[in-house]
Amino acid sequence: MASTEQGGYAFAQQPRAVSNRKKFRDPALIDDRLAVNIMWDRRVVRGNTYAAQVLPATAVPDPVSLQKDAEKRKLAEMKKRQRTRQVARPNTPEAVGGRKHMEVQTDNFLEEISDRPAELEVETQTDAFMDRPPSPLFLPRKTGVDRETQINDGDLFDFDFEVEPILQVLVGKTLEQSLMEVLEEEELANMRAHQDEFDQIRAAELAEAQRMEEAEKRRAEEKERRLSQERLRVANERTLSKKVAARGFAHRYIGDVVSDVFGNLETSGFFYDPLVKEIETDFVPWLLSGVGSSIAGVLDAQRVLDEAVVAAMSAREVKAQEAKEECARRQAAAAE
Repeated sequence: MASTEQGGYAFAQQPRAVSNRKKFRDPALIDDRLAVNIMWDRRVVRGNTYAAQVLPATAVPDPVSLQKDAEKRKLAEMKKRQRTRQVARPNTPEAVGGRKHMEVQTDNFLEEISDRPAELEVETQTDAFMDRPPSPLFLPRKTGVDRETQINDGDLFDFDFEVEPILQVLVGKTLEQSLMEVLEEEELANMRAHQDEFDQIRAAELAEAQRMEEAEKRRAEEKERRLSQERLRVANERTLSKKVAARGFAHRYIGDVVSDVFGNLETSGFFYDPLVKEIETDFVPWLLSGVGSSIAGVLDAQRVLDEAVVAAMSAREVKAQEAKEECARRQAAAAE
């Protein structure tokens, strides 16, 4: 509660109960990063503190956008209520023959319904304004009292007498400074000459050192090249001697092996005559199979013939036996 009196501004607040809070903070809820680094603290202002703190446009809500959002929410709620009312309310039955349904107002207070509201055109004209005269130049009010005095020549000081020590000091300092600059230039020239001489000596020493390093490097490379050539020559000689020894041993060892191997291969049938091989592998098996099939046919025919002969002999014996029995019966019948 704020109050303003004639004596000045004063502020007072209504008494309230103290909130029941803990005496110490909970360490688990404190962010150590915010505690040890002020760059993460939002209360610390960045940039120039004298500049105005410009708030972003989104900090203050736009009343137009708020009104539009409210209208959209109101329209959505109205549509939702209408859909709910249409679903809950039963439909009107169909009109009887010769009549039709019409939409009428059933409210206590009737009002005229139109698509567009009433519109009127009204004109008005404001008075013309005169140009504002320019503001007069501001002249501050004069304060104090004007006084004047007169100083004649020679009343304050004698210029020639007073300026002589100043000129002496200026000229002396100028000469001293000039002499020091000349000495400094000479010293710098001497130092530059010594520096040039030192650079020349150092360049000569560096060139000599580089020449000696290159000579030593060439000698080392030549030595390494000669050693490599000697190693290669010794290795080639050792390889050549091993090849010669191996060739002689192989020539002595394999002298009779070739003839023996060819003899064994020829004995085992590795080297053969193609015509003989074809006759043995193709013609002879075909001939044997043909002869075997022919012999099998002859044997089958002979077996069938033997079976037919045996069957005929059996039938003949049966008929002869029957004839004998018939003849015996007839003889017995004749004897009776």
